[in-house]
Amino acid sequence: MTSYFSQSALNALEATATTASTYLDACDNGARFVRVDAAYYKSCGAVLIGIFSLVDARKTFPLLIEQSTAAREVAESVQIGRRIELSRLGFYPELTLLMNRVAA
Repeated sequence: MTSYFSQSALNALEATATTASTYLDACDNGARFVRVDAAYYKSCGAVLIGIFSLVDARKTFPLLIEQSTAAREVAESVQIGRRIELSRLGFYPELTLLMNRVAA
């Protein structure tokens, strides 16, 4: 996957992803020093999904993926979603048509 972002944009995305994953990791590890806010937790997950859908997280943010369990799990989920989407489009075109019709 080729990145079409400038280095400053990638730096901003990385900072945002790091902040979101830090909160998720803190909550997932017992949140002794963090106030758990369900809406914020959900938003952090959505932010990571959004960022990792735009860039290949393993190539673009390798240190973050190495250090953060939440970032690693979200990156894996996005990658699995891409594989499912490709398989569905390539191997099950009738299912794709049906799902598009139902979603409309």
